[in-house]
Amino acid sequence: MPTPSSTNPQNKTSYDADAIQTLEGLEAVRKRPGMYIGGTGSEGLMHLLWELIDNAVDEAAGGHCARIDVILHRDGSMEVADDGRGIPIDIHRQRKVSALEVVLTELHAGGKFGGSAYAASGGLHGVGASVVNALSAKLVAEVDRNGSTHRLCFRERVAGQFDAENRFKAGHSLVKVKASKKTGTRIRFWPDLDIFDSQAFIDFDTICERVARTCFIVPGLRVRVEDRRSGQENPPFEYVSRGGLSDLVDTLSTRAPVTEIITISGIDTFEEKVPVDGKMKIVERECTVEVALRWVDGYETNIVTFVNTIPTPEGGTHLAGFERAMTRAVNDTLLAGTKKLAKLAKSGNDRATKDDVQEGLVAALKVTFPEPQFRGQTKQELGTPAVQGIVYDIVKQSLSDWLDGAGKKTHINAVRDKLTSAILNRVASKEVLEAKRKAANLGSTGMPDKLADCRTHGDDAELLIVEGDSAAGPAKAGRNSEYMAILPLRGKVVNAGKATMKQVIDNAEAQALITAIGAGSGKDFKLDDARYGRIIILCDADVDGSHIRCLLLTLIYHYMRPLLEAGRVYAAQPPLYSSKWRGDTHYAFSDVERDKVAEQKKIPLDKWVRFKGLGEMDVDELAETTLNPETRILKRLTMDDAREAKIAAEMFETLMGSDVVKRRDFVLSNSELVDRDALDI
Repeated sequence: MPTPSSTNPQNKTSYDADAIQTLEGLEAVRKRPGMYIGGTGSEGLMHLLWELIDNAVDEAAGGHCARIDVILHRDGSMEVADDGRGIPIDIHRQRKVSALEVVLTELHAGGKFGGSAYAASGGLHGVGASVVNALSAKLVAEVDRNGSTHRLCFRERVAGQFDAENRFKAGHSLVKVKASKKTGTRIRFWPDLDIFDSQAFIDFDTICERVARTCFIVPGLRVRVEDRRSGQENPPFEYVSRGGLSDLVDTLSTRAPVTEIITISGIDTFEEKVPVDGKMKIVERECTVEVALRWVDGYETNIVTFVNTIPTPEGGTHLAGFERAMTRAVNDTLLAGTKKLAKLAKSGNDRATKDDVQEGLVAALKVTFPEPQFRGQTKQELGTPAVQGIVYDIVKQSLSDWLDGAGKKTHINAVRDKLTSAILNRVASKEVLEAKRKAANLGSTGMPDKLADCRTHGDDAELLIVEGDSAAGPAKAGRNSEYMAILPLRGKVVNAGKATMKQVIDNAEAQALITAIGAGSGKDFKLDDARYGRIIILCDADVDGSHIRCLLLTLIYHYMRPLLEAGRVYAAQPPLYSSKWRGDTHYAFSDVERDKVAEQKKIPLDKWVRFKGLGEMDVDELAETTLNPETRILKRLTMDDAREAKIAAEMFETLMGSDVVKRRDFVLSNSELVDRDALDI
């Protein structure tokens, strides 16, 4: 059999016994850091911190630690300290060095394999502290234990000590720094900057968010984060939670609650095969399930999951069991026989989907059991199969009991109404969208007939929404049709803040706007699919124009929110006055500005024209003031603008709508704000 080198003269490498390499100790981590910390960017750098924090949290979860301190030092080092039992410092019988050195230099070494030191912990691969050492240029570990503070240092993964002049001497002996009655561990490390990207950065806010969530899973644990880095002005952050997962759900509930916080807990066992003394053996595991959940207004879902003390942002088998249980309990207990869904039962569309059930759901799920199987060292996703069934049984039974009458009746009815509306809206939306594709009022291009489209689409394209056909004419004539599209509105847009999804989609103006943008709506909106890079609202400078602008902004806020979040929605600022005086044209956007310009340019007030609407402008005036990128004024609209627009739209409806009783009640309830002496009655 020829060797690879002999079959190809140009191949100068050979594949023989010498090509088989083994990586000793911590070199495997340095060779392939991504396998252990996920990468060498900011996420990987911060993962080093998580490894040490997770070890301290494991002590707290076992009842041995009440406080953790995280310090970001001025010299770029990071420190994690706890008041736990302290890493053992006695001599390891097999390695003949201290247990502290073994923990910091040996992969898969720790107190979490034997089952006696930790019943259930987050760091189960036993590589956490050693990985930190592997990817550090320097590390100093201090342990308070047995009445003294013991120190062991590392420089480039070699154990030893630093003297008073910072000179390093290799060795395996620990130094007793001082007497101490406390117990605990402090590890300070300097990341090896040759390993990490030059742009890798430790984000203070991310640390605070992570440790706060940690406090929710270990009630009573106090964590403090201090940023001493130069140029940073972050005040120290300290957090403690007493209510556990319920506190977490309450914190995550950013919208008005529909229900109280529902708490679920239970314990069950499962069997699994594990290697014991070189042979596979069946062992029994005990799994504890804890859940806190509630429904809130809106349709956004926020579910966070944990295994022991570790967040699992990718979910896993525990999340799969939770989602199945939620859907089954809602369909079998809450929605069975609901009258509002009776018409859908004939077509089999009366059952809620997972997305329906999770509309507005805020939940926290934690499972605790020994030696979980994670998919990957970074522990993003749980893989233990048996946990799915345990979570499903516990959650389904408890939630069914709550929905069947154990909860408050008003809250149960509120959830039923919310999820029923979700089903009806989903089915109606599907029907409307299917009908819309076949609708005769759509042009041959699939776009609304009234849309004067541009020739080029993408980030540089603009969709100008104008008020009525009178403004559409000059806008079409004055635009650059290469990248500017004009969509005239021929009626009032529906108030999306109060209307159902079906009412929104049935509204001709809302339908035309959603179709023209071409990126979908609601949860299905995809920003990358938008046909225009900028959406520009171009309305008259009067009350009606303000009302239409508020309604449009409310529609975008509720059904195309990523446009606002990306800063792609603008309002054109048309002038209120113009004056052609001595060969020049002057514009003013308010009475005050008109008077100021009139005084400066000596323009008589009777030479000013007030625009009643965009339709009164000629093509050149409209182009110069609202269409020409070099001379127009645009205001970028934000999420705060949208929230204010929603309130304003409701106020317009109250004061100018057809509901006289509603308007009278508003006037009477606010009558104390009126200066009665100023009224001519």
